[in-house]
Amino acid sequence: MRAEFTTRERLAAYGLLADRSTDIILKTDCRGFVLAASPALEQLDLALPAMLIGPHVRDLVHPDYRDLIEEEHRFAIAGQGSDAWLEIRAAREEHKGQWFEFQVRPMPDQSGRIDGALVVMRCIAKRKSLEERLFAAEFTDPLTRLTNRIAFVAMLDHVVSKPHQATLALFDIDHFMRLNMRFGQHAGDDLLVAFAGLLRAMTRSDDIISRVSGERFGVIMPGLLPEAAAAACAPIVETFAEAGRATLGGTYVVSTSVGIAGIALSADNTVQQAELALFLAKAKGRSRIETSLRPSGGSSQGALIDGRPGSA
Repeated sequence: MRAEFTTRERLAAYGLLADRSTDIILKTDCRGFVLAASPALEQLDLALPAMLIGPHVRDLVHPDYRDLIEEEHRFAIAGQGSDAWLEIRAAREEHKGQWFEFQVRPMPDQSGRIDGALVVMRCIAKRKSLEERLFAAEFTDPLTRLTNRIAFVAMLDHVVSKPHQATLALFDIDHFMRLNMRFGQHAGDDLLVAFAGLLRAMTRSDDIISRVSGERFGVIMPGLLPEAAAAACAPIVETFAEAGRATLGGTYVVSTSVGIAGIALSADNTVQQAELALFLAKAKGRSRIETSLRPSGGSSQGALIDGRPGSA
């Protein structure tokens, strides 16, 4: 089995890669089987000279990308390749987080007939890692590590577009500004982090939790009617009040109020109904749950039911 490039192939590779030694350079036959490879193939724990039969290009990438790579190779052999750089993941489990740019170009023989392809795999793991960190920074609240308002709105829009039942619960920590003034911002931040942890611990794995503003948190509850969501939120309200009394030694009342609304015809309408229910919970004395029963997309003021903790 030949494991070296010809002079013509080396020149083509040089022009394509600008002499990047970390790139994986492959020469394939028309079927996609690897005939030759640069030493950088060792990044994938493969040593071509030791193999009786070279791997197929589709075997080098994650299963999700195999059809894409095979199609790109087929187009290149047919002279219809796009010369585009495709982003793919490596095949093996130990390299599952490793990303590559992948390009295929036809390789003609001396007579001009295409007898194979030149394939380049360029590691972009550092760039993908940076992109993931930037994405997390854009959609994550830095204090609580929950998703932020931007992500919340996008997720609520997505849920609204689906025909399935879901409910939105808006939690608001009562008298939060007063607590900040009395105990300081650090204490307020600690309380927000603690409440975020409580929501994580006491909601379902399918529920979507976000910090939507200073002391306000939104929980999207797929598959629940408002009444069931109120029952699920009641232990959270009660547990937070009990934990607050224990933490501050009874010197300050810590509680949360909740407004609940079924998913309506739009995200704006859903949030509006939940906010109206939350406003009523505050007006009725706080540390309680109010559920909007307004029909989805309706325009008249709907009824609200009392949902004190433990009575939902």
